[in-house]
Amino acid sequence: MATIPLTKRGAEILKAELHKLKTVERPWVINAISEARAQGDLSENAEYDAAKDRQGFIEGRIQEVEGKLSAAQIIDPQTLDAGGRVVFGATVDLEEEETGERVTYQIVGEDEADLKLGLINISSPIARALIGKEEGDTAVVIAPGGDKAYEIVAVRYV
Repeated sequence: MATIPLTKRGAEILKAELHKLKTVERPWVINAISEARAQGDLSENAEYDAAKDRQGFIEGRIQEVEGKLSAAQIIDPQTLDAGGRVVFGATVDLEEEETGERVTYQIVGEDEADLKLGLINISSPIARALIGKEEGDTAVVIAPGGDKAYEIVAVRYV
């Protein structure tokens, strides 16, 4: 399995989710199954079917999160020394050349990406256009609405 890049914060989020799944969700669904079994005939028991489906989802998610954490390459952006280049974990201040609009993004792993928070997936078109560039460079992003050019105003490792 290939390594999965995660920021330190992203790894903590996955660990917290795994802890919740194992200590809260799994016991809850086991209890729900036993209560549904106590109601009698399982062939017509919708609560039992729903609880079994939920159990399957929870167990699948536990396996998925454990797999991601075991294959994770955890990167702490504060310890990076990329010489001002845009790399995984970097926070980048951009200015769109056409409109002058300024935005700030941090390049993160797939599981921690949230555009509303300024966290973009490493495999997104804008992140791919930024990787390897430096402050003052222009990155051209090929978007469905047309190409957009961004000037890199600052690169930080926070």
